[in-house]
Amino acid sequence: MTLPPDLDIARSVTPKPVRDIAADMGLDADLLRPYGDDVAKIDLAAIDRLADRPKAKYVVVTAITPTPLGEGKTTTAVGLGQAMAHIGKQATLSLRQPSMGPTFGIKGGAAGGGYSQVIPMELLNLHLTGDFHAVTAAHNLLAAMVDNHLHHGNELDLAIDDITWRRVLDVNDRALRNIVVGLGGKIDGVPRQTGFDITAASEVMALLALTTSAADLRERLGRIVVGYTRSGEPVTADQLQAAGSMAVILRDALSPNLLQTLEHTPVIVHTGPFGNIATGNSSVIGDLIGIRTGEYLITEAGFGADMGAERFFNIKCRTSGLVPDAAVVVATIRALKAHSGNYRIVAGKPLPDDLFAERPDDVEAGAANLRKQIENVQAHGITPVVAINAFPTDHPSEHEVVRRIAESMGVRSEVCTNVVDGGAGAKALAEAVVEACDEPSEFRFLYDTADSLKTKIEKVATRIYGAERVEYTGPASRQIASYEANGFGDLPVCIAKTHLSISGDPSLKGAPTGHTLQVREVRASVGAGFVYPICGTMSTMPGLSKQPAATRIGFDDDGRIVGLS
Repeated sequence: MTLPPDLDIARSVTPKPVRDIAADMGLDADLLRPYGDDVAKIDLAAIDRLADRPKAKYVVVTAITPTPLGEGKTTTAVGLGQAMAHIGKQATLSLRQPSMGPTFGIKGGAAGGGYSQVIPMELLNLHLTGDFHAVTAAHNLLAAMVDNHLHHGNELDLAIDDITWRRVLDVNDRALRNIVVGLGGKIDGVPRQTGFDITAASEVMALLALTTSAADLRERLGRIVVGYTRSGEPVTADQLQAAGSMAVILRDALSPNLLQTLEHTPVIVHTGPFGNIATGNSSVIGDLIGIRTGEYLITEAGFGADMGAERFFNIKCRTSGLVPDAAVVVATIRALKAHSGNYRIVAGKPLPDDLFAERPDDVEAGAANLRKQIENVQAHGITPVVAINAFPTDHPSEHEVVRRIAESMGVRSEVCTNVVDGGAGAKALAEAVVEACDEPSEFRFLYDTADSLKTKIEKVATRIYGAERVEYTGPASRQIASYEANGFGDLPVCIAKTHLSISGDPSLKGAPTGHTLQVREVRASVGAGFVYPICGTMSTMPGLSKQPAATRIGFDDDGRIVGLS
């Protein structure tokens, strides 16, 4: 079966007025700030006004380790949200906003797929209500004030080689990764080497995702460390007197956005922190509102359960105080085959044709990854449900292998066809999730904040990644010692590593054990509230491929956008 393009499907549905969507959630009209008929911002006053309503069951959607093309977490989350209505349950979705970098780079859009999408698709993928631009502006204002401080005498004694605050832009642009600023003459600033990251990698984006109120936002912005003095003391945004202006720029971005799915399920869309170096989760504020608006709140965590879900459990839930009731682990046949090691998968290139032949033995050979990701969820005391995201190229014999694997681990599994069938294609998954939510759980963090930074890193590495040990470069060990000396040792850790392997080595498929996690550098996002060790080479400013999605996006003769997918 050949589906119409995602954009055509999205346009085939007339959205309900956003006020009606809000009314279905129990949100009063005075809590909305409409952006046209189909999108609105939700006032933060909703958190207090809804406080007496019962909490929804809280479900996080995660996945096995993906192929470079992704395995459909957003699509499954949307399908699950829609499916709840098919079984008589009321659900709200809480999702990240897509970055325009990937939209114009590889993906062409990130609103779900087929008949499980968030609409309006064009708005979601292009600007929406301007939150990403506000983050970009706030971040770059601080960068400008750092350089202005240097130009006017450097009263705080910032060490030029120890300035950690770069600039950001929501465009994939490899030429900006490493730059020199201040060239020209005395009036043009102090020359120094710096660079750009993509906006999703900004600490401002990460702290916006984790903040709980306007006051908390202001405090977090003030704690941002922009660099260090020549004596090793941290210099903050508050010391540069920048945090107040940054908070003002972010005033509207602090409020989450309300959209809907193709089947009119409410969707709270807010923030988009990077999945490799930040939490990769939607906002705490969005969840604090959504948790009181229905029977089930469904959110999504970036990449596999070793990454986004681990951060959801140990960073986001620690900040929000919300406790999950169940998790969905999305698996695809193609990803499980890829983890067999029998196929050559290259990022940026199509998957090999032979990956789609009927080969249940290869599914079994790659099953270690699924087993490990199930265990990673269970390590936090949460009941997982396996969602088999079905593709037309799958074979029933291969689905049966996944069912047997899940059954052998005592967890539920269901085949989902929601890409083709919408919510109806995920009814069985919705019923399984409801059952899982009704079971008793004992949610637990993987580590205590009082643990040393190295202990936290090692607990994640050994229990979640399957590593035997962790090795630190000399600079990484010195950075950790400095952070602990400066009072940052009680922060959670957010390990930056490849998303293409449970380990830190993207070439290791399945569920490798006995490996060593190499930590080459450690950075502190003090405002966001975590320390992130960097393992391997992590690019925080993606580049464009030879034929990026931007080459096919434009207008048709009627002035309608084309090329989004």
